[in-house]
Amino acid sequence: MPELPEVETTLRGVLPHVENREITRVLVRDARLRWPVTPGLEVTLTGQSIVSGHRRAKYLLFQLSGGGTLLIHLGMSGSLRISDAATPFRKHDHMVLELQDGAQLRFHDPRRFGAVLFISEKPEAHDLLRELGPEPLSDTFTAAMLHRACHGKRAAVKTVIMDAHVVVGVGNIYACEALFMAGIRPTKAACRVSKPALQRLVDAIREVLAASIEQGGTTLRDFLRENGEPGYFKQSLRVYDREGEPCRTCETPVKRIVLGQRSTFFCPQCQK
Repeated sequence: MPELPEVETTLRGVLPHVENREITRVLVRDARLRWPVTPGLEVTLTGQSIVSGHRRAKYLLFQLSGGGTLLIHLGMSGSLRISDAATPFRKHDHMVLELQDGAQLRFHDPRRFGAVLFISEKPEAHDLLRELGPEPLSDTFTAAMLHRACHGKRAAVKTVIMDAHVVVGVGNIYACEALFMAGIRPTKAACRVSKPALQRLVDAIREVLAASIEQGGTTLRDFLRENGEPGYFKQSLRVYDREGEPCRTCETPVKRIVLGQRSTFFCPQCQK
């Protein structure tokens, strides 16, 4: 599943090709996504220009010249790519924006868990966005904030940092990696993690996400960058998907458990 770094990489890749360009045609080839494509999208978007774009959590938000926002979520297997109009459509190219220079922005989603929605209100007021926690790379994500979120919670600290109401975008891969970097065992009760350890965790989350963005994301199964190339962060993973392999720090075999129905990887020696 594309996580925050993959979504950010996608945004940075496609935005220069679509920003300040008029949408001349919209083709909805299959509206049956997790949330059905907004009816009438072809009429609503045609003639408008994409003024700007940004990411909120794992949602891509493109502001339109006539007002409103195009929200795109990549779901479990989605991708956005810039294509030439002469390139044949692939089976799961569900929505296409044709731009004034003839290029096309194509939304591809084999599993159809993504979304393409038109939002007329302020995006932050939309049901999908209004209860989201802070961005992990923003100044509002601090150790003090995380300490308040963990106070009194006996849930595993990994579960807490993966809760989008606490902080957005810390998916399974990045939670495992950040907890390793911070020296915190993922099963430890959130309320028992000390303030200094939480500061290390905040710093580690920032570092691991920034590094993944810089390297174009993590390719594990479905994710490809907007140009079809894989991300390279997988080559830097310290514990994730390395069960039984030696820890890169102490050579203790990496352990795998299931926590919250997710595979969780950690070093039993380095993480306490």
